[in-house]
Amino acid sequence: MKLKIVQEDPWLEAYKEEIYQRWVRFQLSRDELVNVAGSLSDFANGHHYFGINFDTKRHGWVYREWAPEADALYLIGDFNAWDRSAHPLVKDQWGIWEIFLPFEAYKERLVHKSLVKVHVKGGNTSLDRIPAYIRRVVQDEESKDFSGQLWFPDTPFSWTDHDFSPTYPIDGPLIYECHVGMGQEEEGVGSYTDFADNILPRVKKLGYNAIQLMAVMEHPYYGSFGYHVSNFFCPSSRFGTPEDLKYLVDSAHALGLAVIMDVVHSHAVQNVSEGLNAFDGSDHQYFHAGPRGYHEVWDSKLFDYGKWEVKRFLLSNLKYWLEEFHFDGFRFDGVTSMLYFHHGLITFDHFEKYFHKDVDWDAISYMQLANALIKEVKPGALSIAEEVSGMPGLCRKPEEGGIGFDYRMAMGIPDFYIKMLKEKPDESWDILEFWKELSDRRYREKTIAYAESHDQALVGDKSIAFWLMDKEMYFHMQVDDPNIIIDRGIALHKLFRLFTSSLGGEGYLNFMGNEFGHPEWIDFPREGNNWSYQYARRQWSLAEDPKLKYKYLLRWDQAMIHLLKKYGILPAAFAEQLHADPKNKVLIYQRAGLVFAFSFHPEASIPDYQFRAPAMGQYTLVLNSDDPEYGGFGRIQGTKSYFTDQNQRLSIYMTNRTALVFARVDE
Repeated sequence: MKLKIVQEDPWLEAYKEEIYQRWVRFQLSRDELVNVAGSLSDFANGHHYFGINFDTKRHGWVYREWAPEADALYLIGDFNAWDRSAHPLVKDQWGIWEIFLPFEAYKERLVHKSLVKVHVKGGNTSLDRIPAYIRRVVQDEESKDFSGQLWFPDTPFSWTDHDFSPTYPIDGPLIYECHVGMGQEEEGVGSYTDFADNILPRVKKLGYNAIQLMAVMEHPYYGSFGYHVSNFFCPSSRFGTPEDLKYLVDSAHALGLAVIMDVVHSHAVQNVSEGLNAFDGSDHQYFHAGPRGYHEVWDSKLFDYGKWEVKRFLLSNLKYWLEEFHFDGFRFDGVTSMLYFHHGLITFDHFEKYFHKDVDWDAISYMQLANALIKEVKPGALSIAEEVSGMPGLCRKPEEGGIGFDYRMAMGIPDFYIKMLKEKPDESWDILEFWKELSDRRYREKTIAYAESHDQALVGDKSIAFWLMDKEMYFHMQVDDPNIIIDRGIALHKLFRLFTSSLGGEGYLNFMGNEFGHPEWIDFPREGNNWSYQYARRQWSLAEDPKLKYKYLLRWDQAMIHLLKKYGILPAAFAEQLHADPKNKVLIYQRAGLVFAFSFHPEASIPDYQFRAPAMGQYTLVLNSDDPEYGGFGRIQGTKSYFTDQNQRLSIYMTNRTALVFARVDE
């Protein structure tokens, strides 16, 4: 049987059997779960069974934990003065431990905000652990130890988002990538509520239709950016309570913003005291045993996606965030690492690298199940893959030979820009190379394009603004201070963003602050910087100061996002190249009925620059990066009309380092 992605791509013919088996394995793995549970959604109710839940029929609390190789488990906490022998759990034939605590006997002790752990004996160790399905953990300020915390407030959160409907099906995803903790300007850790009240209105004003929240899942080390997760069902207590996170999501929905969550199922923190590592005393409960279970580059543990209870844990985790916190989808971190036994740490220069011995079929089946579950629980939710290898079919349905994601991240674009800035002077840039990098993506697989994300702003690297302007940003960003380095930087910053958003994909992402060229890297408090929060924040006041040039970049971003939405650029078909002029570094293409003209030339400004338009008629200029409103030099008359000649050619003034967008005027 030849599936659709093979029919569409002759290069995949040699791998048609493996692609077919990808579909077969998905059906078998799905049927295995559905035949027992009734549906994927029912199978993903692990959080209602495991952990500490109130049983209304038995009228008491039930705590269950999967720990097949443990010798004994004891529930401990405030309620029993941390007695490690008073409350033993009983093990069944499947390795699931259980204890029942009657309400009448424990109603004064098992209360809201009580601290709990589980004492586990196994593998020649006896350790206090945090329950795997716990809903909240908190850190003691003095000892720095984490403990589970019972969380059942008297009044449930009152949602107001029942009529919310995301606009990304119409406009395409316009994603504002965020980190709550560093969202404020003051040095310190921001909160969910502060972010909701002060940052979300900024995002709305810019025109984005979704936020992507990083570092939501609890992580013991703040500087991990949330990617070394310890407690998968816990919103990070650094930023507030679970109700505070719900307030953030509800507030976003009230503004028309969808909320996408960075979910980390590719690996887990290897900390024993806070996380899942060696929970039952073995090295192979949730993770692979031995070297296969350890990621040397990330210093973290790797899940065994073939195990029944691991699949239940991770799938339940997705359903929990969708239902309990009303998230609108996920950006899956580290998908390349999940796909391959070598974790993508090779060069992908041949189709052979996507198949055969190096592919983790259990991981692929898990991702197919995850994407199917997301659509079953919340049909309009998005699933986005952070994936760099270019795995064919990643964003196609399983029945077409795919893995089921909606979008993949265009991770090569920011790397390309930084490579150009680091390695080549402007006069050596090849605009055909620019075109290839931005337009070369798999047929019918949707992409989220971005010029930079949080990765490019981390300490050790630099944001595009800093690559362009460096230390000059500290001294020459005043409006009345002309500076050729700043002029170049502002011009190219605008070009990179419009080039990316209009050409690079079917969605667009920006990391918070980069829209106005935030000048500093991100460096979380650590011993090497004396535990400073100086660089773990966003300096919003820079863009609000009328005396500084940051305002020009902010205005450009707002105008660009408005253009993308008004003309439906992201959902439109691939761009069509109209004109390429490597000598003058001019590239012109059309998409969504608009004509985009870019000059990357450092010096040449050419009057009467002619090219063949896509159709005869009158054209008008709808966006101009050289407009003084955006920090340009005002060399081009914005109100002028442009008419094609008898040969269907347009004549424009193509100034250097300028982006122009034209719309055809209807007759």
